[in-house]
Parts: sequence; structure tokens; C-alpha cells
Amino acid sequence: MTATDPALTALSQGWCALSLLHGRIEAHIERALQARHDLSVREYSLLDVLSRQHTGEGGHLQMKQVADAVVLSQSATTRLVTRLEDRGLLERYLCPTDRRGIYTDVTEAGLKLLEEARPTNDTALREALDEAAKNPELAPLVRAVETLKAPVPA
Repeated sequence: MTATDPALTALSQGWCALSLLHGRIEAHIERALQARHDLSVREYSLLDVLSRQHTGEGGHLQMKQVADAVVLSQSATTRLVTRLEDRGLLERYLCPTDRRGIYTDVTEAGLKLLEEARPTNDTALREALDEAAKNPELAPLVRAVETLKAPVPA
């Protein structure tokens, strides 16, 4: 295969279309969340991921797992946690069974803000997908997103 191989060119074009769709969606949601709730997309994602933790076995995420879930480096995730902790939306505490581990939980204020922001996020996502569906290059990707089901936790 060479760099000018039609299969590689098509693959590259598909990746560019996917990247464009993601960027447009994220930018639209970012504007809506910032305007209405003073939250970034990353902050919203972090609150959402952490709100799904539970007290059962394996229910709390380690920082690496959180970083993977919000698609950030561990250091960027730690900085994000610190910002939200400073705003009173998150709190950290030591793992009761491993004093080296630190867990992060969403506070009542964080849960309230997340509950208020969720409809904004969902509406902005729908708007961004509807707008992208008007573009013939993005329409197939929008249809694919719309047919995806959330993965069932193991």
C-alpha cells in the first residue's frame, strides 16, 4: 500500500469526517453548557462519569480509570478534579482499604448542577446532530451515532 492508495485515501477522508463531526458537536455543547451552567464539556463529562460510581465492589474509579473515561491524561484529569473541587462540586477522600488510593465523589452541589445541565447537554447534542445531518458527508456518521447503543457494563 502506498500513501496514494485509494483505500488509504478513503480511510483518511472518513477519519477527517468523523473528526469534523466530533469537533462540531463538542463546540456546540461547549457553548450551551458554558452559557447556561458555567461548565465545560470536560467538566460535565467528569461530573457525569463520577456520578455513576457506586459503593459496591469496584464501584469507585481510580484516577487512571477516570482519566480514560473522560479521555484526558492523568495530570489533566487531576487538574480538572482540583478545579471542580475548588468550586465545591467534587470532594476527594482516602480509600478505606488502601491508604495510597484517593477517590473522588460528586458533592450534592455537583449532583444538582449535573442534573440541571443534563437537559442542556442532551438538547445541544440533538441540535448538533440535526445540523450535521444536513451535510451529505456527515449524514452517514450521524445515522451511525443515532443507532449506537450504550455498552452494557460487564
